[in-house]
Amino acid sequence: MANLASLLNENIRRVARREIRGQTQKTRRLTTQHRRDIAALKRQLAALARTVAFLEKQEQRRVASPPPLPQEVKGVRFSARSVKAQRARLGLSAKDFGRLVGVSALTIYSWESGKSRPRQKQLAGLAAIRHLGKREARQRLEVLGGR
Repeated sequence: MANLASLLNENIRRVARREIRGQTQKTRRLTTQHRRDIAALKRQLAALARTVAFLEKQEQRRVASPPPLPQEVKGVRFSARSVKAQRARLGLSAKDFGRLVGVSALTIYSWESGKSRPRQKQLAGLAAIRHLGKREARQRLEVLGGR
């Protein structure tokens, strides 16, 4: 009787091992496939991150590019009231407006109060942002590292 019980136990263990092995092989295959998929997604994410970084650099260069040359700005006039009105229209502080033009906030205040006038290069910067809307101005500030 003891021999029969041990044979029965041995067969049960063998069948159980076979079932477990079959189940674990399926799990291993699925795990391997998931790891491959994750690795592919990581590669894709890295490629997209490189592309985004490249495009951000390009956009920063485009936005930070120097304003048009002075010969292109011959017909542009300066008015202290128009600078103040334009800054108010865009809803920007003097600091942010100055960053768009390429000057300091104090320079913007001096222009608005009529204490000083912009040079040709600065006048070109003013002319370059004259037709900006609020959204585009805020986008340019973000690209330049603003709020």
